[in-house]
Amino acid sequence: MELSISWLAVVSAIAVGMAIAWIWYSDWGLVGGVWRQLTGVTKEDSERGGKGPFVVLVASIVVTALALAAASSVTSGFFGIDSFWAALAVALVAWLGFSLSTLAQHNGFEQKPGQLTVINSAYQLVLFLGMAVPIGLLQ
Repeated sequence: MELSISWLAVVSAIAVGMAIAWIWYSDWGLVGGVWRQLTGVTKEDSERGGKGPFVVLVASIVVTALALAAASSVTSGFFGIDSFWAALAVALVAWLGFSLSTLAQHNGFEQKPGQLTVINSAYQLVLFLGMAVPIGLLQ
């Protein structure tokens, strides 16, 4: 079994991930205003934060794209299935097993609003599945 990663798939997944983050959380996006209310993070807070949060966002999306591509390649090769379905399965399992479970734990103990947990976990699901599409199609 050989690990085969398409760099075009990874770069495409990064672009998709950045677009999803912007569509989801920007002030003009799907939940930006609600997210600000639930977290208490104002526009001024975001401006004071500078570029740091965006550096973290880009770095984490790059790591996610690489991890999804590698895991999808291994899964596709091991099970002998089409890379598209393998990528979607890997994304769903990664979200459920790592992202949702960890976020639910942290938000529960930190007593964050349930609506915030739903917003952030739904974002992670859309992010993982959205990034899996180009990986599955191009790998």
